[in-house]
Amino acid sequence: MALDITSYLLSAQSADAKIRTEAEAGLKQFQEQNSSGFLLSLAIELSNDGKPIESRRLAGIVLKNSLDAKDASTKEHLAQQWVAIDANVKSQIKESLVRTLRSQAQEAWHTSAQVIAKVAAIEIPKKQWPDLIPSLLVNMTQSDSPPSLKQATLETLGFVCEEISHQELEQSEVNAVLTAVAQGMNLAQNTAEIRLAATRALYNALAFAQTNFENEMERNYIMKVVCDTATSQEVEIRQAAYECLVAIASMYYEVLEPYMQALYELTSNAVKGDQEQVALQAIEFWSSICDEEIEIQESYGEDSDQSEAPHSHFIQKVLPFLVPMLLETLLKQEEDQDQDDSNWNISMAGGTCLGLVARTVGDSVVQLVMPFVEANISSQEWRCREAATFAFGSILDGPKVETLSPLVHAGLEFLLKATKDQNNHVRDTTAWTLSRIFELLHSPISGFSVITAANIQPVLSVLLESLKDAPNVAEKICGAIYYLAQGFEDVESSSLTPYVRDIIASLMATADRTDATDTKLRTAAYETLNETVRCSKMPESAQIIEQLLGVMVSKLSVSFELPMDKEKQGDWQALICSVLQVIIQKLNTDDTKQIILNSADSIMLLILKILAGRSATVHEEAMLAIGALAYPTGPGFAKYMPDFYKYLEMGLQNLEEYQVCSITVGVVGDICRALEEKILPFCDGIMALLLKDLSSGELHRSVKPPIFSCFGDIALAIGPQFEKYLPYAIPMMQSASEVCAQMDTSDDEIMEYGNLLRRSIFEAYSGILQGFKDAKPDLLVPHAKHLLQFLEFVFRDKQRDEGVTKAAIAVLGDLADSLGPNAKVFLKECSFYVEFIHECLESDDPQLKDTAMWTQGMIGRIMVSS
Repeated sequence: MALDITSYLLSAQSADAKIRTEAEAGLKQFQEQNSSGFLLSLAIELSNDGKPIESRRLAGIVLKNSLDAKDASTKEHLAQQWVAIDANVKSQIKESLVRTLRSQAQEAWHTSAQVIAKVAAIEIPKKQWPDLIPSLLVNMTQSDSPPSLKQATLETLGFVCEEISHQELEQSEVNAVLTAVAQGMNLAQNTAEIRLAATRALYNALAFAQTNFENEMERNYIMKVVCDTATSQEVEIRQAAYECLVAIASMYYEVLEPYMQALYELTSNAVKGDQEQVALQAIEFWSSICDEEIEIQESYGEDSDQSEAPHSHFIQKVLPFLVPMLLETLLKQEEDQDQDDSNWNISMAGGTCLGLVARTVGDSVVQLVMPFVEANISSQEWRCREAATFAFGSILDGPKVETLSPLVHAGLEFLLKATKDQNNHVRDTTAWTLSRIFELLHSPISGFSVITAANIQPVLSVLLESLKDAPNVAEKICGAIYYLAQGFEDVESSSLTPYVRDIIASLMATADRTDATDTKLRTAAYETLNETVRCSKMPESAQIIEQLLGVMVSKLSVSFELPMDKEKQGDWQALICSVLQVIIQKLNTDDTKQIILNSADSIMLLILKILAGRSATVHEEAMLAIGALAYPTGPGFAKYMPDFYKYLEMGLQNLEEYQVCSITVGVVGDICRALEEKILPFCDGIMALLLKDLSSGELHRSVKPPIFSCFGDIALAIGPQFEKYLPYAIPMMQSASEVCAQMDTSDDEIMEYGNLLRRSIFEAYSGILQGFKDAKPDLLVPHAKHLLQFLEFVFRDKQRDEGVTKAAIAVLGDLADSLGPNAKVFLKECSFYVEFIHECLESDDPQLKDTAMWTQGMIGRIMVSS
């Protein structure tokens, strides 16, 4: 069969379904019977210039998919399969792949370059395939290498650098790669195709060049090559060079000072006169500089001693030139950009960069932008009016409230009138600017708000009327109402209360618009409805929200009957469930809980009907609504469990749609808190599934922390009845704590996950300790030492976040409280807890201080006991 793989690959692309299915089955059989032979046959097919390009193309795709996958667990499985292949076969495959780079068929060597990178990603970290980089570099240095081989080699180097970590190559290899790439970018010696491949390869290799950027001579050379390439005749090469500059701005900000004058001139010329794709990257360069300076300011504080921080204040220095350039870009709108938010163009890029500039320099930007606003806001040209509004909206985040306050107060009435502008673009940007004003400058709790008792009625009148505008405008008006409502969240008395009924009615009418379903408008209306309910004041709004509950239950019932496709039905039901969730949470007070209880049966019946439909989107929102319903119904939720339990099981088994699984785990916790010991009949099944999920290599790792927290919820609910699960749960928790100790502390994403995991382990221990406190606390004595060791490890780690600290100090107190004198012997053996409690007592967080004082008291009590 290996000899005939060509015909199978061709047949697998046949228009005839029968031929295609038979060929796919044949290929699958070959792969299952002899996986290494299958991969070798594919590599040989790809490398053979005598074969049809169609079969070679598919051979390359199948080969690449046999080495890599988006899903992390599948990717790891494929890597292990590759590692297990006989070394001689792997060597033949790799030789075929490298040989393919010499092919005349670009499609073949392009695919081979990608496959080589996938193999490199597996082998180079294991110190295998040491001759890959040297063999590729030979292709670049041999005088008789054809241009296509150099192009293919540079592509391969770029892909390899993209796939592997910058720590995987020796510095000598990095130097050689950078030299080869820089030579490939040379205008005099190479074709445009080679220079483009070289520039793209440099982009991927920049992360490896840290040592080179620390050396002034090497840095000067790299910067000169990139800047020279940014003026190439070919637009694609210029674009790729500017992409390199954007990356350099992010990676090597601290060494850019000597080049900034040249970089300003380069980027300025590109923004003003180059093709759009180049101009966009030139603007992105300044956005990246802003990002770096904002991060420095946030890390070190704007007014603190920044001697440690490499803050060069590039934006402040270039401000008088940069801001006018960005303002000019705002006038280059596209006719249809208001209809599609994903339509990225030079005007939107310029406005985004201006917003970052405002966040970087604060007040300094205002005096440079306001003359442009004032000169253009009343222009006869819609482009000028829209640009002026966009500029004003872009600078609202950064400058001090005191600086913006008079401008916003003066401009609010003008903006409200502009919601009636004859041009859709202007109305769209005006609505966006109003939402920005209410988001950033409407905070009654902090003492400043652009909204007053005198202007709230006219403001709302304009906003509610504008909900009838075109969908793109109405969607942004929803955003304005959302932030207007949110501003009143923490105040005792809200001037919004008299208008809540009208707001809800208008938002419901907006969501029901016939043109709302095919746009984002319906979702925006429901999200704003949720925020309005969430931030409304009780008991003043109780009657209105009760009526809304009835309307939503009715809508959910009707949603099953209306003729619409399954996807739209699911989306609508998900939105309704989200409103039900917010209403239930809002009415869950002693005074209003009965309103929910009166409708609980109807709600539950409808949600069970939704869950029977098995749509992932609506599943999530339906589950969240059930979790919310568990609180007010309390022990009474038990009557729903016989019908609901099977869907709880389905959710916990849904490893593929892991968000559904994660939410279901959370709902288990909600139900445990509601039912307490009444959850017991279902615990065997739930615990079995949770333990199975933890053991699964397929489940997304983000679900595992909530599962540990859920152990604590179950133990707290059923108390000593949790005993039979201890032999399974505790080893899992101990194993996870050991995983935490081995995590890569240099990886921010890994550390964020590590903090979630540690917090959840402590929450599990807390729940179990509290559950066993009044009966059988001795069962936990054998595990006390391991818990204290884990606590000490976490205490010593200064990268723990506040959530971990709170959970850790709480579980320390729970240990002392639950084990009593039995904890004394373990605590005597360790001293870290004294420092830990002292650290928490010094905290500015009152909740953390209170917990630390309680923990100190618990430990003190047992240490003085006989």
